[in-house]
Amino acid sequence: MFIHCPPASPGIANYHFSMTDLSEESPIDLHSDSYFMQRALDEALRANQGGEVPVGAVIVNEGTIIARGHNQVEMLKDATAHAEMLSLTAAQEAIGDWRLTDCDLYVTKEPCPMCAGAIVHCRIRRVIFGCPSPKDGAAGGGFVNLLQQPSLNHSCDISQGVLAEDCAALLRRFFKEARDKSKEANGLQAQ
Repeated sequence: MFIHCPPASPGIANYHFSMTDLSEESPIDLHSDSYFMQRALDEALRANQGGEVPVGAVIVNEGTIIARGHNQVEMLKDATAHAEMLSLTAAQEAIGDWRLTDCDLYVTKEPCPMCAGAIVHCRIRRVIFGCPSPKDGAAGGGFVNLLQQPSLNHSCDISQGVLAEDCAALLRRFFKEARDKSKEANGLQAQ
C-alpha cells in the first residue's frame, strides 16, 4: 500500500512511501495494532498537510476508534495542541467521562512528558507508539517512563515500535524539509 503525501508548499516534490506490505492473501485484521497505527499515521499525514509536525493519534474502545487527533500547535497557536491531548479530549467527550480506563491510545511518536501526564491522569489502559523520541520521550523509549512510574496513581501497558520506520520516516522528511526551507530563506536574506 502506498500513501501519497501532498507537498507542504508549492515547489516541494510529492512523496510516495511504502507502508507495511499486506499480501493480497492476508486479510486485514481490523483489530490489530498495525491497523490502528495506520489510522494514526493517516492523522499524522493530516498534520503534515497543515504544516504541523506530523504526529497523529487515535483512541480505541472495544475495537472501535472513538477519537482521532493530530498536531495542531501552529494552527491553534497552542503549545498543548498535541495529537494525544486533542484525542484524549475527544475520547472523554465520546465516552462521557474523563476516565478512559477501557481505552487504548495509538500514537505515531512516543508521547512527551506533558502528554504522558495527561494519559496517566485519564487512566488510559494501553499506549502503543510507533517511533521513540530519544530527546523528550516519556513512555520508556526516550529519557523517562512516566506511564509506568510507581509513585503515580495509574500505570499504562506500553507497546512500542509498531510501524516504527513508517512513523520515523514521516518525521525525518518533515524536519529535513524544514531545514531545507530555513537554509533557503537564510540564503535569500544573505543576498
